[in-house]
Amino acid sequence: MSKLFSTKMDFFQTSIFNELASYKQQKIKQGIEVFDLSIGSPDLPPPKHVMEQLSLSALDPKSYRYSLAGTSELHQAIINYSKQNDQVILDPESEVLTVMGSQDGLVHLPLVLANAGDVVLVPDPGYTAYAAGIALTEATPYPMPLLEENHFLPDLQAIPTEIRQRAKLMILNYPGNPVPAMATKEFFQQVIQFAREHNIIVLHDFAYSELYYSERPISFLSIEGAKEVGIEFNSLSKSFNMAGARIGYVTGNSLVIEGLKRLKSNLDYGVFLPIQKAAVSALSKSSHFSNELREVYKDRRDVLVNGLNALGWTVQPPRASMFVWAKVPSGYTSTEFAYKLIDETGVVTTPGVAFGQRGEGYIRISLVQDKNILHKAVQQLHHSKIF
Repeated sequence: MSKLFSTKMDFFQTSIFNELASYKQQKIKQGIEVFDLSIGSPDLPPPKHVMEQLSLSALDPKSYRYSLAGTSELHQAIINYSKQNDQVILDPESEVLTVMGSQDGLVHLPLVLANAGDVVLVPDPGYTAYAAGIALTEATPYPMPLLEENHFLPDLQAIPTEIRQRAKLMILNYPGNPVPAMATKEFFQQVIQFAREHNIIVLHDFAYSELYYSERPISFLSIEGAKEVGIEFNSLSKSFNMAGARIGYVTGNSLVIEGLKRLKSNLDYGVFLPIQKAAVSALSKSSHFSNELREVYKDRRDVLVNGLNALGWTVQPPRASMFVWAKVPSGYTSTEFAYKLIDETGVVTTPGVAFGQRGEGYIRISLVQDKNILHKAVQQLHHSKIF
């Protein structure tokens, strides 16, 4: 059995996330109170009308057939939502595709576009699913450093000429995970020009589009020329707390979407119809719920960030997303500090290096607990005398 697994499995080693989860369970068994601020999974329920629609549709005997591509009703809801919220005009026949959560599409898209030896430009640090998709293609990831001095935007001019010539795909994520940065219109315009010059497809991951605290994030597709060079993924996981329902969508360049649609037709039979019905309800009645959800996360952000700053841990408040990106104190690696927090406070975070080399020196803290729990976590940090 020494040759049981394929060589591709070398790219899928046990991650720090699994190790942290195991270590957390050890602490719980020891009777230690744990404050898990490591995962990015919403702790709140979807809107009531969404759950009711899901329940009602699940009772319909006709709901259990293959759904194949997204329903026309869902595609129209996505089109209306994109137009109303982001001023993006889409063709329902060729510029929209439903996927089983945005991660499903993110991981599979490189298979549509890249071959072994091609280059995929990725944010560093960046969401771990990007690396998984690239590994399946045997393409080469080229990290684009996200540095604080550049407002966590990649420096496109720093990408070497030889890399530009081999690049097939560029992945961007604003507002980001793990870095909750925001893109500017000027940056996206530069990206479009860069992509045109070098024949590169742009993938913008827009999963946190509704989780913002003052100014609304910019949709990549809202910028003139974006559909000529790219696509945009979105998800109902974070915006509507439907993470377990697994539904998302991709919009934009019709040729890229046709390719992904062709691949997906060979992999699955579509999203469960009641989930699609629930997604229509979510997208069609979003305004009030989205405003309330933002207020909840804003309260959590302020409790945590103000509390940490009061301890002497200087942390910048995020302008969007459900994460705080915090520098670790000098003298520690991000992994060492994450384990120290667990050992001395019971607070579980994610070391930044889990998201790429440029994540070293930071930890990611998730706002996925009630503000009272976040306050208790801050108190634990205070009692520990770490700061």
